[in-house]
Amino acid sequence: MKQYRVGILGATGMVGQRLVTLLAHHPWFSVTVLAASSKSAGLPYHKAVEGRWSMDTPIPKDTHDMPVYDLQADAHKITSEVDFVFCAINMTKDEIRTLEEHYALLECPVVSNNSAHRWTEDVPMIVPEINPEHTALIPSQRKRLGTKRGFIAAKSNCSLQSYVPALHPLRKFGLEKVLVCTYQAISGAGKTFDSWPDMIDNCIPYIAGEEEKSESEPMKLWGTIREGVLIPASTPSITAQCIRVPCSDGHLAACFMKFKEGHKPTVEQIKVEWQQFYDSTLRSRLPSAPKHFLHYFSCDDRPQTKLDRMTENGMAISVGRLRPDTQYDYKFVCLSHNTLRGAAGGAILLAELLCAEGYI
Repeated sequence: MKQYRVGILGATGMVGQRLVTLLAHHPWFSVTVLAASSKSAGLPYHKAVEGRWSMDTPIPKDTHDMPVYDLQADAHKITSEVDFVFCAINMTKDEIRTLEEHYALLECPVVSNNSAHRWTEDVPMIVPEINPEHTALIPSQRKRLGTKRGFIAAKSNCSLQSYVPALHPLRKFGLEKVLVCTYQAISGAGKTFDSWPDMIDNCIPYIAGEEEKSESEPMKLWGTIREGVLIPASTPSITAQCIRVPCSDGHLAACFMKFKEGHKPTVEQIKVEWQQFYDSTLRSRLPSAPKHFLHYFSCDDRPQTKLDRMTENGMAISVGRLRPDTQYDYKFVCLSHNTLRGAAGGAILLAELLCAEGYI
């Protein structure tokens, strides 16, 4: 497989740090550029993250002394030294939108972890196991931008991974309504308990913008492409409540679902769908893909955030407690690792898909 030179925009933040650690031994990707805001520019990477390195492992040797570029002022230099960039920056949505499009116009593909372009009609938002066909939007986007290589592809919001993968294979049964409550770790806010001591022994029943994303973004994942534009799905209707909880990593979801009259599957049918829901070629094609996407736990007290968030190196989804409900048809619990599958790992998997299909 071709070796790709990779840049990380926002390399000093939590998702950027996670990208740095995950890419240290990647078989296809080598980090050649680290970039952040002007206040970190010019510093060796270990100095730029001094006092705020949040990973459990040390800074990788190859990036420890790498100089940090200014992601805005050095854009031309950065794009000349990479084949594509991951974008995990912390700026306003308008600033992110402008920056990502600037890199695309400089003929640099952008794999975005940000929300700024998730609702741009010709920007694909992809979970490789769910909607890989949405890469077909890229030629239309390139035509609009006037680029040959440059484009933007986004991954979805991290909390979606904690329930959408389990819902996806059940849509064929006429899935009509979904109620979901997510219990989201503090790393989703870019925090640790050291930097956010108020979260110890605490829950906060509000995460800005999270419920809106949880209800609307699945519709784009499930949408269809018509004339180069993605048309979002209209069903199932989703209502969400999102709560910040005192866990370091891992987003847990309690999910309730209702099917159209006369279409309700049995518990056994649902479990079979979850077990069989996987493209067996994905693991052989993409090195970060899990061997099994959905893992079902039959014991009543699983999945648990602390015990199960690292299933298949944090890239698989854990499901459990499927049972009938008195108001909906069924309810279940689902878990994903938010900074691995939900953020950095999901972005790397998306980049692998884009490379394997020749878009990068």
